[in-house]
Amino acid sequence: MELQNYEKKTEKIRNDFLDKKRTDPGFGEEKLKFSWSNWGFGTEAFQVSCARLERAGISYIELHGNHYGKDLGYRPKEILPVMDTYGLKASGVCGMFSPECDLSARSGRIRQEALDYVKRELEFTARVGGEYLLIVPAAVGRPQAYDGWEWERSVETLRQAAGLFEEYGIKGAVEPIRSAETSLVHTVAEAKKYMEAVGCDSVGYINGDVYHMQSEEAHIGEAILEAGDRLVNLHLADTNRSILGSGSMDIDCVIMALYLIGYQKKKAFVTPEPLGPGGDPYPAMYAKADAALCDQMVMESCRYFRERERLLTEG
Repeated sequence: MELQNYEKKTEKIRNDFLDKKRTDPGFGEEKLKFSWSNWGFGTEAFQVSCARLERAGISYIELHGNHYGKDLGYRPKEILPVMDTYGLKASGVCGMFSPECDLSARSGRIRQEALDYVKRELEFTARVGGEYLLIVPAAVGRPQAYDGWEWERSVETLRQAAGLFEEYGIKGAVEPIRSAETSLVHTVAEAKKYMEAVGCDSVGYINGDVYHMQSEEAHIGEAILEAGDRLVNLHLADTNRSILGSGSMDIDCVIMALYLIGYQKKKAFVTPEPLGPGGDPYPAMYAKADAALCDQMVMESCRYFRERERLLTEG
């Protein structure tokens, strides 16, 4: 029976992966860097979250970009000792762009708030040693466009902070998000166009997300290959936006595509973010976490991913 179209694409990635495995003597010795995005833990105490990640054998944490005002959010002098205690380093910071903090807003006051927020998070990211700051060109939870000029406003606003990314040595990582959640930049190709419009090398990176890719891209593996060297972080969740291995996501194809772009050799991360389905995931940041469920999400996702990676690279 002839393969379906998506199967043909997956088969090519598999064959290329196996060829690379056969011809590269050191293949698989260096593994992918596994992180975890902590904003999905809601209002849980930071120490509790860090202790959970340590129990799972995770070494990196993507920190919630929660500096919504000058007196709000994590303070490096308070959280860095906690991270040290649990053997954690910051992979990067997850920027949070709601309708009140929207680079593409019609209101100049809201765009100024978004710009000020980016500046605060850049300073924070540098102080905690993060590699990237995640950027969303238009608000999450607002899928309907304000008008036909959002792109221009978003580019113009972010451009005002572009020099600071270079000054702080932080990678600006644009995240393509499905059209059910935001009005701009839904694919890797659109993210590239957006970054070219901003016109700053430091804002030239991509934060992928396999959950969004399954809605907007023709094939997740091919989208990873298209992102290539620009990819610095990849959010993970299964097809049900839950624990890895609990749905029908082809995790093997994701891993193989990452190895094909040499992702395991870079200061780049795979970062589960199992938030559950819905059009606006942001309310999760204000929720009281179910500790037992969070334990399950972390332990099972980490175990499943590492086992699939081991089977592919060592089997």
